[in-house]
Amino acid sequence: MVVNKPRLQVLLNDVSAYGRAFLEDDESARSALVTQARALLAELENPNETITWLAWAEPTRRAALEIAIAIGLFPQLTSPRTASQLSMTCKTSSRLMERLLRHLVATSVIVKSGPSSFAATPLSRALCDPTCSAALTWSSGLPAPVLARLPAYLAESRYREPQDPSKGPFQFAFNTDMTPWQWAATQKGLPQAFSQHMSGYHAERPSWMDEGFYPVRTRLGDGMKSRDNEVLIVDVGGGLGHDLEELKTKCPGLAAKGRLVLQELRQTARSAKMSRPWLEVIEHDFFKPQPIKNARTYYMHSVLHDWSDENCKRILRQLKAAMEPSYSKILINENVVPETGASWKMTSLDWIMMATGASAERTETQWRELITSVGLRVEGIWTKDPSCESLIEVTRDEVARL
Repeated sequence: MVVNKPRLQVLLNDVSAYGRAFLEDDESARSALVTQARALLAELENPNETITWLAWAEPTRRAALEIAIAIGLFPQLTSPRTASQLSMTCKTSSRLMERLLRHLVATSVIVKSGPSSFAATPLSRALCDPTCSAALTWSSGLPAPVLARLPAYLAESRYREPQDPSKGPFQFAFNTDMTPWQWAATQKGLPQAFSQHMSGYHAERPSWMDEGFYPVRTRLGDGMKSRDNEVLIVDVGGGLGHDLEELKTKCPGLAAKGRLVLQELRQTARSAKMSRPWLEVIEHDFFKPQPIKNARTYYMHSVLHDWSDENCKRILRQLKAAMEPSYSKILINENVVPETGASWKMTSLDWIMMATGASAERTETQWRELITSVGLRVEGIWTKDPSCESLIEVTRDEVARL
């Protein structure tokens, strides 16, 4: 194998520098250290090692993880345990448990703590939390089977980007006319897994309501009208109301200035009302006219990435028609994919969205083109971490034509 020594030296220097910074409690260096460590591994591995890892290790580790979660292995590793003890507790054959543990050690999920005992790692401890393990349950149930059939779908479509969410890779993979969400609702445990996955996905990630991200109080509070029944924020397609609860917790003074309204389809709306009785919940389909007029803010979190450009335009036009010029804002909490240096998180999610909904994650250029195409104007884009979601502030452009 021919090694690019100048490139290798740069990576080694970067890993060393970021490693020292992280050891000196510079938490911001951790992400850069992980990125450079991945790059270093890619530089050191020969192509055959990488291909074999992709073909052998990734699919088998995934299967082993799902089996371990299903039999309740990881919660048993609060202290070192032997294969025999784990086999009895998890009710598996001894040979199967031995093979499972061996592979989990080889792929760095758990560690060997003694000649015949096994212990937890931060990863296996995290997988004891349903909001973490649900990501694998959800992925195996829906995105993974579709992605497995995506090459065949694209070959059949002569490698054209999917545009029709009713006849996309999902319908091709499952041979159904249903949407992914309709289909998922028929699968036992899948909706719950998705809800748990979303809770885990957003945990410990930067929030636009955090200090130093988006100036919430000045951008939304300053200039807000004090008229009766004023609506501060309409959370359009807001799930169970996690974001409104976060706003109420982190910005109580602002939240007290007006109504906090959640809009969702019937089943989710009912669940939201049961889980958060204090919420003002309205059943609403965002493709239909927006019933709340002249609100200060119309907010959407990870809504538009589910839809094609044409469907996004339909959603945005309904909001535009409800906005009060020079007062109302739309806040779009979504990924803004960098034109260069995009993280694997965003590019992976982009492919998941293409496969499951014939939709996409969008670059800044694509967001601006989409928003201005319906006569709206981007006032600014706030980003705390380029690998996480941004906040796009949008106002009504009275000059632009539809």
